[in-house]
Amino acid sequence: MDRAKIIKSFRVDKPDKFRLADYDPGDTYGLDVEKETAKSLLADGIERLSALQEKLYAQNRWSVLLVFQAMDAAGKDSAIKHVMSGINPQGCQVHAFKRPSTEEVDHDFLWRVAKALPERGRIGIFNRSHYEDVLIARVHPEVLERQQLPQALITKDIWDDRFKSIRDFERHLARNGTLVLKFFLHVSKEEQRKRFLARLEEPAKRWKFEMNDVAERKLWDKYMRAYEDAIRHTSRPEGRWYIVPADNKWFTRLVIAEVIAEAMDGLKLQFPKVEGPVVKELEKVRQALLAETGKRRGK
Repeated sequence: MDRAKIIKSFRVDKPDKFRLADYDPGDTYGLDVEKETAKSLLADGIERLSALQEKLYAQNRWSVLLVFQAMDAAGKDSAIKHVMSGINPQGCQVHAFKRPSTEEVDHDFLWRVAKALPERGRIGIFNRSHYEDVLIARVHPEVLERQQLPQALITKDIWDDRFKSIRDFERHLARNGTLVLKFFLHVSKEEQRKRFLARLEEPAKRWKFEMNDVAERKLWDKYMRAYEDAIRHTSRPEGRWYIVPADNKWFTRLVIAEVIAEAMDGLKLQFPKVEGPVVKELEKVRQALLAETGKRRGK
């Protein structure tokens, strides 16, 4: 498996030429593996991530922000659960953004995400994010209306203005030591239909289904146009988008794990070095601890 080629295949490097239709939701990059092989490949990725996260936490200089966006039933929750299963919970935080509270509406649209950013040494996961304000707010004009903006600011340029704000925001994060990786889990409409049916037909999954899911499905084409425009305007070196095929969950998880591990590896993370006079002090402590063992044996 050529990791570098797989990552490059799904990274949006030329946003001006980006078309969502060029990406196949069922793509597995030619990989045809057994279930156990897929698990083994993912386990390797998780192991790499675990080792990198330990260095990230110890070094305490960089932070990592993972942004997940997708249509309903694309598998965001399960991808996060599986890919991050080897991460130390102390070094990771997940934030799911839902309908803004009254307090959040009284601020600009980036305020609530800025509050939830990961600290240095930690991985932050946004399950939905600031991009909702150029996606759902664009598809549903009533959402924009609830944001209490001055009427004079709600113009035909509002989306371009927000794209610029997002680019500036993510550039600011990059300049201050945050690695930003953004994933659009690209599921097909047919696969979404199958997953909705599975939720309805299996009692243990029915709790996941909401009647609003059907209404949103009818707006599929509008959402696809909104996603395409958002990705085209905001995939930049400071925060690249990755269009991850989501019809096959095993492949989705492999791609996400590889992208994160490869990007974190590029940070050249290292454990802090202990040098100079401190080493002598530590040696004294070590000798003292060894001596304690000797005294106990003497008794």
